[in-house]
Amino acid sequence: MTKTRVKFSLSLVAAVVLMALVLGAIAGRASGGSSSSGGGGGSGGAVAGKKVDVIIKASDSEFWQYLLAGAQRAGRDFGLKVGLFGPTSETDVAQQVQLVENSISRGVDAILLTPNSSNALNNAIKRAQDQGIKVVVADTVVTTPTSGFIGTDNVKAAEQAGQRMCELLKAEGKDSGQVMIESSVAGVQVLTDREKGFRQGMSGPCPNAKVGPVRYSNNDINTAASQVNDAITANPDLAGIFAANNTSGDGASRAIKDNNAADRIPVVAFDTDPAENAALADGSIDTLVVQNPNFFGYQGVVEAAAASAGGVPPLNLDPGAVLADKANMNRPEIKKLLNPPTAKAQG
Repeated sequence: MTKTRVKFSLSLVAAVVLMALVLGAIAGRASGGSSSSGGGGGSGGAVAGKKVDVIIKASDSEFWQYLLAGAQRAGRDFGLKVGLFGPTSETDVAQQVQLVENSISRGVDAILLTPNSSNALNNAIKRAQDQGIKVVVADTVVTTPTSGFIGTDNVKAAEQAGQRMCELLKAEGKDSGQVMIESSVAGVQVLTDREKGFRQGMSGPCPNAKVGPVRYSNNDINTAASQVNDAITANPDLAGIFAANNTSGDGASRAIKDNNAADRIPVVAFDTDPAENAALADGSIDTLVVQNPNFFGYQGVVEAAAASAGGVPPLNLDPGAVLADKANMNRPEIKKLLNPPTAKAQG
């Protein structure tokens, strides 16, 4: 049976745009000047010339390159000196700690950090703060105080994913069966929250469906594809797949195509990259839960710079997430979120 694509409200897209405009204005006032563009020479008032290092989770992921592009643009707009760094893999926490130490040694004014662990970076963050460096975190919360956090409420966003999965199952005449979760790294709070939210989203409208097991690929596409292939082979009646990040989504879509299962196993995945977008177009992924990492980077750098100049950024900012499917993926407001600009880390 061919799967039905379900339309949805785009109000969250408008909310993200509005929040970006409002908070951009607030940050401009907090920094003592308005933004203007220019190759690192924007008239950023009190923040002009501030050095902000951006340290992402992994340089091998398109998702984090979207964040870097937003950070780079904020640097141009506000006349900041922005450094772009990241470990090769999301599993390399030690290298990320070293990158924070390197930023401390360079004497930067602020750091925007997307931590690979909620607690393993705490000591490095504290050492930066002891040197007067402001730290803003994005995507993943940490268990030590910082100057601010910007990121998706992953429980709420994944609830949307669970509800959408239930809609897709019912469109095929099913409201029960097993739905596997393909995830990336065990113990990461962002992924744990997504697993929790997905279960909550499924439990209300599809109480007879069984969610599980969870498989972890250590953020490797080939491993994710193999795990999903194994699940399809072991359980011919597998009802659906929830992929908790873009690597998981890439692997799941590959396995769906390998098994010619696009018409019988719906896939809902988080994030966006070229492979996931192609899968959305060809039907091997049904829905993407799309965040706005470009906004994370832009607003995170603005907040970090503002904090270093005495401003007080919001302690917690959630730009929200939207659902993209084959029916809406070419709408301008969705297309921009699916295909943001990219930038590379320096090291």
